[in-house]
Amino acid sequence: MTRQEAEIVLQRTFKLSRFYDEQWITIEKILKGERVLLIEKTGFGKSLCFQFPAVLHKGTTVIFSPLIALMRDQVKKLNSLGISAKCVNSEQTPEENSQIITDAKAGKIKILYIAPERQENSEWIEATRLMNLSMVVVDEAHCISVWGHDFRPTFRRIINLVTLLPKGLPVLATTATATKKVEADIAEQMGSNLSIIRGNLMRDNFKLFVIKVNSEDEKLIWLGQNLEKLSGSGVLYTGTRVDTEIYSKWFEFLKISSTGYNAGLDPESRIAIENGLMKNQWKCVISTNALGMGIDKPDIRFIIHTQIPQSPIHYYQEIGRAGRDNQPSYIILFYNPEDKKLPEAFIEGGRPSISKYEKVITAVKNEMLGERDLMRRTNLKQNQIRVIKADLMEQKIIREVTVGRGKKFEYITGAPQLNTKAFEELRASKTRDLDKMIEYVETTQSRMKYLCDYLGDSSTQSFTNCDNTGLKKITVSVNDEWTQKLQAFREDYFPALEVETRGTNLINGVAASYYGVSNVGSALHRSKYENGGDFPDFLLKLILKAYRKKFGQEKFDIILYVPPTKSGDLVKNFAMKVSQVFKFPISHNLIKQRATSEQKVFENAYLKSDNVKDAFMIKTPDEVRGKTILLIDDIFDSGATIKEIGRYLSNLGALKIAPLVIARTVGGDLV
Repeated sequence: MTRQEAEIVLQRTFKLSRFYDEQWITIEKILKGERVLLIEKTGFGKSLCFQFPAVLHKGTTVIFSPLIALMRDQVKKLNSLGISAKCVNSEQTPEENSQIITDAKAGKIKILYIAPERQENSEWIEATRLMNLSMVVVDEAHCISVWGHDFRPTFRRIINLVTLLPKGLPVLATTATATKKVEADIAEQMGSNLSIIRGNLMRDNFKLFVIKVNSEDEKLIWLGQNLEKLSGSGVLYTGTRVDTEIYSKWFEFLKISSTGYNAGLDPESRIAIENGLMKNQWKCVISTNALGMGIDKPDIRFIIHTQIPQSPIHYYQEIGRAGRDNQPSYIILFYNPEDKKLPEAFIEGGRPSISKYEKVITAVKNEMLGERDLMRRTNLKQNQIRVIKADLMEQKIIREVTVGRGKKFEYITGAPQLNTKAFEELRASKTRDLDKMIEYVETTQSRMKYLCDYLGDSSTQSFTNCDNTGLKKITVSVNDEWTQKLQAFREDYFPALEVETRGTNLINGVAASYYGVSNVGSALHRSKYENGGDFPDFLLKLILKAYRKKFGQEKFDIILYVPPTKSGDLVKNFAMKVSQVFKFPISHNLIKQRATSEQKVFENAYLKSDNVKDAFMIKTPDEVRGKTILLIDDIFDSGATIKEIGRYLSNLGALKIAPLVIARTVGGDLV
């Protein structure tokens, strides 16, 4: 097929007039049955490079993608064009997914999107043998590479399928973000006879700025002063889920239209926000990096980062979602030297320490264990266990076995010693990447050129589109008016404690602040760990405000407080002051019937729950039966303690248990 003939089909089927040169070069190779790695900037149109040949092929094209939002978006568009497309992912019911796989085996689906995690599903493994495959596509191919910015162990299993494909069956891998090292790694995994097509990554419609600040307050104040002055709508990226909540509440306080988004939201909420973003429903969506990949919105007018990303690749990927219509778009990065701590924690969490690998090996040597049992034996978080087990399986130190309906992991007799060299190299590589991101902040050269050089784009084009090359630098101006606004916000915004559980009479409560976000955390620390005496009175005033905002004039029959592990009478004395203000009776009869450890020593929810299970008793059960209870504590972390006490009091006949705490920890949920 000539390009001219192909563009007639393109017009008829996709309603597009012509291909870009690199698109046609890629498509031509795929139509010849070749393997291609395509590295092109976000918004280039990489999806057309596999959708067009898929329509011409007789069989089914399978696209592996980690991006559920992208799957939904592209399936909707393809179906609107009359092309049979479906997706299989975790947000659909097992019955829906099974029916789609059945239709694919029957040849009823032209394009099938599938999450890489399905590679572990026996139904899918069997289906691939029965499908008439015409092409395999690996979207976001940097996820294959351990050197990529978003490596996912399940992506490696796609390569197992690719190596089994017959010669002449086309394979396309696509990404917008691959350094030369990542490119080489992908190429090695995909095998010989691979063509690599690398486009120009420059985006001259961007206006790039770095705003240096000394505190989180300065970020909040600048955004309050300037966000609505930016044209159009955009995305504000934060570092953690808690940050999305804080910025969202700050904008709500200022009456700036916004909404928060993170991976903890249910699928319906995520879909609703994605649709609202497409329709410019808000001035901005405030999100962790969970939002954006696969969102095909051409007119995002600004991308703002309140937290420095881990690497220039992460940054390029995220800002690449702006200005796909080639119109001017503002790209703003805030930087406080303290911000370095969060990406450093990501690097540490991405590849756990060698001692944690050894913990898992020792545990599995003693007995076969499932994931939950491994977490209990090792005191490691779920994501750490999953990274470790994938690495140990790859090194053939452990293997996965099916026991009954579940899966367990067993040590392979005579297994090799753990090879730590690759982990150490990777950690060092990611640390260098973070250093390069800070170098981007500090550079006096063109910011666009810096990013492209890092990504391996050798273009010699010069740019004047950043605050180093012609645009005026942005600074923060803090005045009394905005300092007072921020103070008023802090005294009006109180984090929710979502603890309601089925089968108990526990209701959602409230905290006076987040630990570490304001001066509340330091005040608690002084009292608990530095012999600072009772909690200061400003904490009492703050918690009373939090109570009134959450519960209004509601009265409770009795106040109980959580018995201490190490903090002596601090919580007791504080609860007594609350009792005196509200004139609610207080009981001192809730005690521990066995010793517990401080919750902060446990890394995962299972051990936190085990630590407090059946640990509490009340000396006079009759005083809570049929009563409403205000339950007071100083710090709320996982909520395991509050939930256990709530369960216990509910079983004794308490009508309602409402938690009220001084501070809620930020917690470990980042995306």
